[in-house]
Amino acid sequence: MEEEKNEQQKETQEQATENKSGYIRLKKFHFIMLLFLIVFLSAGITTVALSFGDEKVVTVNNERTEFSKLYEAYDTLKKEYYKKLDDQKLINGAINGLVESLDDPYSDYMSKSEATSFHNSISSSFEGIGAEIQEKDGHILIVSPIKGSPAEKAGLKPNDMILSVNGKSLQGMTSSQAVTLIRGKKGTKVELSIQRPGSEAPISVPIVRDEIPIETVYGEMVDDKIAKVQITSFSSNTSKELVTTLNDLQKKGMQGLVLDLRQNPGGLLDQAISISSMFVPKGKLIVKEEDRNGKIKEIPSQNEGNPNLPLVVLIDKGSASASEILSAAVKESAGVPLVGEKSFGKGTVQTASNFKDGSNLKYTIAKWLTPNGNWIHKKGIKPDYEVALPEYATLSIINPDKELALSSSSTEVQNAQKMLKAIGYDPGREDGFFDEKTKAAVIAFQTANQLPADGVLKGDSSMKLMELLREKIQANDTQLQKAVEVLKGRMK
Repeated sequence: MEEEKNEQQKETQEQATENKSGYIRLKKFHFIMLLFLIVFLSAGITTVALSFGDEKVVTVNNERTEFSKLYEAYDTLKKEYYKKLDDQKLINGAINGLVESLDDPYSDYMSKSEATSFHNSISSSFEGIGAEIQEKDGHILIVSPIKGSPAEKAGLKPNDMILSVNGKSLQGMTSSQAVTLIRGKKGTKVELSIQRPGSEAPISVPIVRDEIPIETVYGEMVDDKIAKVQITSFSSNTSKELVTTLNDLQKKGMQGLVLDLRQNPGGLLDQAISISSMFVPKGKLIVKEEDRNGKIKEIPSQNEGNPNLPLVVLIDKGSASASEILSAAVKESAGVPLVGEKSFGKGTVQTASNFKDGSNLKYTIAKWLTPNGNWIHKKGIKPDYEVALPEYATLSIINPDKELALSSSSTEVQNAQKMLKAIGYDPGREDGFFDEKTKAAVIAFQTANQLPADGVLKGDSSMKLMELLREKIQANDTQLQKAVEVLKGRMK
């Protein structure tokens, strides 16, 4: 009995000791958790849930009051809206609202599919019409068509407003949302309704989508000493492409260069800096970045190439962003003359942040300033030699699906008459009325180009007319001619 009593006392003491140590461990655990809570709350974490053993979950709330109205709106809609709501759609809408309130056409929230399209456009080939667009005042505008793209071949121009895509209005859409509608598989057709500045009525433009290649640099010899290199955008490999092209042209005798940045909507900042360094002497400024606090970061040239190569740069109203950085850098830091028309005027820098679900937030982080400290945003860069293209280079496209025939009257007939006259077939009038003399000019044009000579402009006849006009514009490129003239003067 005594042994049994002693054993019970021993067990009781051991249990007490275990309970005490357990209590101490629990108190220590509580203390550690309290430290975690203090750290979380001081870091701005608003909700923390903890559990241990059989203890209940502990939740601490320290909500940011500025979001209380948003939470209330969310809860109200979830509880009382007459349809069942998708949580993710509500959250995406809230983020979209935040971004749209910035009133910045270059900041955008993109869904997973939209983000994929954005990354493709700067890093690889993609399928679509090949045009850079932007949202402005609730409208979608063409910044610039890409060289050789379906958009360029269809005659789209900077500042054309896209009203609808396949009948769906783009009013109020972001540029990313519009891109999703415009892009599509190679070989498929998309119909855009276009409003061109100066035109009375919208134009319907059918375009067959194609693969838009990653190649962004095109070089050729203009004569035995002067080369022309066109950069169509600033993508991930553009600087490498340019080096390869320039080396090839030097082997062909290049002693002077016309760098053509017309219709170039921009792209990657690092590419603009790298290319500028090929022409700006080492140490001289290429660009400045100014952050929200007014702090300015200066980016100098690394002088990777030959700044002594005589150079002239071509710009126009489709030259934007990275094109303008390059143009301003060579003008202000290397004394390179600019020829053409005033540029687009985009003076901000964007970055992108990816979410775990594949969506993306693109937003403006800084202004960029020219080497002399000028902010060209919404102003553009004025060329040293202002030269316009011939009047017929600005003509609006005609819809090949629409029949233009005897006795018809419209703005498209007027454009067709001007096109006919530009390529050598006099329609007798240019007021938009399709009379017998206009029909005779159409028949003469069709006969000369082995087309059915029925005197009606439609389909292949309309497409051929616009193709010949493009060739006429290229053959009579007054801006390039002036650039060559200026360059020859610098080579003497």
